Amino acid sequence: MRVSDHIAEGVTHTMATKKQTAAAKRNIKKAQKTAAKRRTIASLPKRTRQDLGRQAARGRARGGAAGHDLEDRNRTQLYAEAKRLKIPGRSSMGKWELIDAIRSAR
Repeated sequence: MRVSDHIAEGVTHTMATKKQTAAAKRNIKKAQKTAAKRRTIASLPKRTRQDLGRQAARGRARGGAAGHDLEDRNRTQLYAEAKRLKIPGRSSMGKWELIDAIRSAR
């Protein structure tokens, strides 16, 4: 049977070629590796994970409001403070870099 005969009979599926099957397998493996790599918190040391958990608990206890200490604030809150202080390069800084820059600017 030719492909045109299948279409005439209403059969619409076709088999994937070996090249397509191999590409699909590569894509699946790549996606699995990427997903495993993105578990960044899980790959951190236990002590660091515990500290991050304590910081998150303090933030929840405050209802998400900014704390008095800079360490208790999230990056968005620190960025707003850095913007108010007109700190250059703030957009590319992480949380701890923002804390250092804010302390230097005060």
